[in-house]
Amino acid sequence: MYEIVTKKELNPTVTQMEIKAPLVANKVKPGQFIILRVDENGERIPLTVAARNKTEGTVKIIFQIVGATTNKLNQKIEGEFIQDFVGPLGEPTHIDGLKKVCVIGGGVGCAIAMPIAEALHNQGAEVTSIIGFRNKDLVILENEFKACSDTLHIMTDDGSYGRHGNVCVPLSEMLSDGAQFDMVITIGPLIMMKFVVEAARPYGTPVTVSMNPIMIDGTGMCGGCRLTLNIDGERVTKFACVDGPDFDGYQVDFDEAMSRSRMYSDFERHAYEDSCNLFRKA
Repeated sequence: MYEIVTKKELNPTVTQMEIKAPLVANKVKPGQFIILRVDENGERIPLTVAARNKTEGTVKIIFQIVGATTNKLNQKIEGEFIQDFVGPLGEPTHIDGLKKVCVIGGGVGCAIAMPIAEALHNQGAEVTSIIGFRNKDLVILENEFKACSDTLHIMTDDGSYGRHGNVCVPLSEMLSDGAQFDMVITIGPLIMMKFVVEAARPYGTPVTVSMNPIMIDGTGMCGGCRLTLNIDGERVTKFACVDGPDFDGYQVDFDEAMSRSRMYSDFERHAYEDSCNLFRKA
């Protein structure tokens, strides 16, 4: 069992928790993830680690309340426990040797992007961060990004905070003005990452995307997280849990990934509604 040490609401749909998990805290690196179960009958869900504290033996996770399991997790309070917390899983984000990087986060994907930006900053890289949200009320981790970014662009779809527009706007402006990045690292909704790749394509700027599809066991055995990559004209299957979650954005078949991500949307919605009703009755 793993204790919830702290819990904080970042916005009405996003929650941050620190979990007591010394073994994970000792080894996890930016870009890696854990798989948890809230209770012994719960489903397994993957969550990327937002931060760790080796001294305290805690791991920070940030999650959006979108389904039955995240709703159940959000009902937990400080001092309570969750059943399983397994990791670190996946490959860490490869940042060695990068000197000038653009880190782009969308929505709750900023929770994954921020520790990568921080790690790049700590190794002396010049970090330009772009973070995007639907509106002002959904902005998270602004101060954390300011602390580890040489330049920070905040975008909102409705213009209620920062600049009006999506994350591709400042990226396209910088690239068209001659900015050169060793790498663009982007984490967020699939459609956002797809368009970031297309914005960078005319300039040949390398793009790393972080894929977080449906996962079950986190070891590559179930095949639920499979992705199709186009490598040298051949379609190759990879597994996000063991081969990723980071991939070359130019190789990912985003249309297939988006189609697969919608497969269980109706089931998840009904499960979420049932869990909400259960908590209301309780």
